[in-house]
Amino acid sequence: MIVDSHVHVGTAGVPLGPAGPAASFALWRKRAAAVGIFRGVLMAAPGGTYAAANRAVGQLALREPGGWLWYVFVNPVADRGRVGAMVAAAHARGACGIKVHWSDGPATDEVALAAERHQMPVLFDPGGDVQLVCHLAGRHPGVAWIVPHLSSFNDDWRAQKRLTDALVQLPNIFTDSSGVRYFDLLEEAVARAGSRKVLFGSDGPYLHPAPELAKIFALELPPADRDLILGGNVLRLTGPARSGRCCTDAGQDRRKKAWL
Repeated sequence: MIVDSHVHVGTAGVPLGPAGPAASFALWRKRAAAVGIFRGVLMAAPGGTYAAANRAVGQLALREPGGWLWYVFVNPVADRGRVGAMVAAAHARGACGIKVHWSDGPATDEVALAAERHQMPVLFDPGGDVQLVCHLAGRHPGVAWIVPHLSSFNDDWRAQKRLTDALVQLPNIFTDSSGVRYFDLLEEAVARAGSRKVLFGSDGPYLHPAPELAKIFALELPPADRDLILGGNVLRLTGPARSGRCCTDAGQDRRKKAWL
């Protein structure tokens, strides 16, 4: 089973395809189905404010609970002081992760504490700021930090190399394959950090799922490793939040969380 770990609902005004979230998602879904993708993680598109968009995404996911998972999108600056309440409310509606985008501001301790409380991964696009990711991962070892695009949608290969180092060094940092155009760097990340640290994502509807999926098959991995990237890893990382368990262990025990 393929699970696309990175699917936006709508484009937040970027002039790509249909303008409306429903029409945009329908087009991406048609493209995904053509290459065998029928399950994914949905989230709002980056736009600064997310209350209405999060509700829409949650409602969409609930229509087909066996097919779609969803992450709550938070703005760490504008939502400061209420991130915990937002995440708790979203978790009660089925959210199993948190999304943060650099354009809204850096991820914060407040985001990390909410993620840890509900055992959610944080899909954080740092815009190439790998140092910040490492800082947060070190401060919050009980949180899985998924860094899309090998950290840089803008093809900053230096940042992507630094992120690969972080994947190797820190057990709670992960990445997704979406938008990684330097194939050799993606191949290096898998070879050095292992298949359990990389998730398949399309970053739809901004990117077409077919070429994004083709990159994973082009890695020519053993089937077991390929299956982890294509769905096993995202299901493992979201499993505790989907099961409804909350984090109650002491701090030292959280450091022993079996990410690998």
